[in-house]
Amino acid sequence: MEEQPLVSVVIASYNTAQYLPAATRSVLDQTWQNLEVIVIDDGSTDGTEEEMEVFREDARFRYIKTENRGQPKAKNRGIKEARGDYIAFCDADDLWRNDKLEKQIPAFSSPEVGVVYSEVSYLDEHDLPLNKPQPYERHSGNVTHELIIKNFVPFGTAVIRRICTEQHGIFDENLPMGIDWDLWLRYSINWKFHYVPEKTYIYRVWSGQMSSNYRGRYENAFLILGKFLKANQDTLPPKLVSRAWADMYISRSMSVARAEKTLAEPLADLIRGLRYDPTYWSAWKSLAKLFLRRV
Repeated sequence: MEEQPLVSVVIASYNTAQYLPAATRSVLDQTWQNLEVIVIDDGSTDGTEEEMEVFREDARFRYIKTENRGQPKAKNRGIKEARGDYIAFCDADDLWRNDKLEKQIPAFSSPEVGVVYSEVSYLDEHDLPLNKPQPYERHSGNVTHELIIKNFVPFGTAVIRRICTEQHGIFDENLPMGIDWDLWLRYSINWKFHYVPEKTYIYRVWSGQMSSNYRGRYENAFLILGKFLKANQDTLPPKLVSRAWADMYISRSMSVARAEKTLAEPLADLIRGLRYDPTYWSAWKSLAKLFLRRV
């Protein structure tokens, strides 16, 4: 254990008492022993504090209750409390495989690697496995050009070097959603990412999760992309910038069309996307799907 670097695991929770104990246990049950679990209770009113009593005797566990201030501030509080050389995250309604850290920490052998992430599996609100296709291609190395098009890093799978937070900041507390993509984009400028193909994280799909808010998600995604491009406008190729904006409009188009079965608004977004990049094949495929009603 003394040879293992300390890993701090942050779990931010708001009214997820039905799932938080299992999430916490899945982290504490790691084969990697040198860790600490920091649960930030973001003003829960559902009995979360009572559910956490069972872990009080474990010296690796810390429970901090705050007023309700939103997930970015809760996660940042956890980062500020962390003592480890590495920082990882588990959402309160998800689970870790027990060998997650054992598989991922060795990938930091290169000092250029700042983020190590992995593949995910899925389950539903009743703990039943779900067979879901992985939506994005994963990448390793210098990933800014790929990451600016798609956020292919599943948040809860990521482990980061502590120095990344010290040199390049923590979560943007002005963003209610999409905070992980914003963080990965910033880190990708100076650090390499490493992908571990094993499924070390279990993502729960259920009706109460924030990710179901697709309109809010895209509203924040547009803000994040604009902020990142402005900060790095002298280092990114113009063609890549055009492709990034095109993909953003096209992705929102398909999301709205799929959820709301409408045509006018998605078509307007597709046209905007094609104006940015008329050569983007994905846009033309999406246009065909839209008119054929296959979204």
